[in-house]
Amino acid sequence: MELAENFRSNQNVKLLSFFSILYLFISFILVGFKSDQLVLALLVNFLYFFSPKTRKVVAVCIPFIIFWIIFDYMKAFPNYNYNGVHIQDLYTAEKKMFGFLEENKIVTPNEYFALHHNKFFDVLSGIFYLSWVPVPIGLTIYFLYKNKKESMHLPLAFLLVNLIGFIVYYMYPAAPPWYVAKYGFEFLKQTPGSPAGLSRFDQALNINLFQSMYQKSSNVFAAMPSLHSAYPIVSLYFAVKKRLIWGSLLISLTALGIWFFAVYTSHHYILDVIGGVFCAGAGISIFEVFYANILSFKKYLDNSHGLR
Repeated sequence: MELAENFRSNQNVKLLSFFSILYLFISFILVGFKSDQLVLALLVNFLYFFSPKTRKVVAVCIPFIIFWIIFDYMKAFPNYNYNGVHIQDLYTAEKKMFGFLEENKIVTPNEYFALHHNKFFDVLSGIFYLSWVPVPIGLTIYFLYKNKKESMHLPLAFLLVNLIGFIVYYMYPAAPPWYVAKYGFEFLKQTPGSPAGLSRFDQALNINLFQSMYQKSSNVFAAMPSLHSAYPIVSLYFAVKKRLIWGSLLISLTALGIWFFAVYTSHHYILDVIGGVFCAGAGISIFEVFYANILSFKKYLDNSHGLR
């Protein structure tokens, strides 16, 4: 039976309702009730019931939904409970590899931009940093309607890249540059999240967007690798693979912007950005190996074009 027909069945309607309630219940137990959780559950149900076209969107975006749920639940299991947090060693490595002389003092790029920033770049930083959401999801929906047979490839690779990144977070908890600037090298458990340089975007537009977002951060000590830097690589890979010339150019620009502003806003070191790029490469490579060599996996993905 095709995936679309499965999604239309009464059994799956019941399953969707069951899992929605289960999700809200588990979320309440693990991390407490948040409006974000209710919005996600209502949005998924609304799109499922609204029309056959939006039902396809729900189906193809399941890996994105799984990612978001796992990311949210990481709050219940802070990585600093499992391994020591790297603060000074990462800062020292960054300064050694990328530091430069500024007013007779060696500084990291983050420290330089903390002193030398402007309103134009502050606004651009927020725009680029927000692009990680619409770019992969938008490209996935484009593939859904233009190339149904491979519409699940990008979201599954995206999920795999995140799972690799999450594993590294627990193996190598790492403080971001803004933490060092604010607290030094002392480890302070349960430190609240901070928008860091992105607060200047909020100030420029007189809004509270990033302040609100980073107050809900799953883990402050998850700077390495920079998954923000990994996401455009995943999108770019599939755009290039499908020979979307203009799309590839736009995503390339987005990637460069995210990498630069990750450092500019003191959310990541250059080393974190490089780690994110390698994480994306690893995730994409593993996905392609599975697709090329695991027959059942390939058959499942090839049959998922039944979403039509």
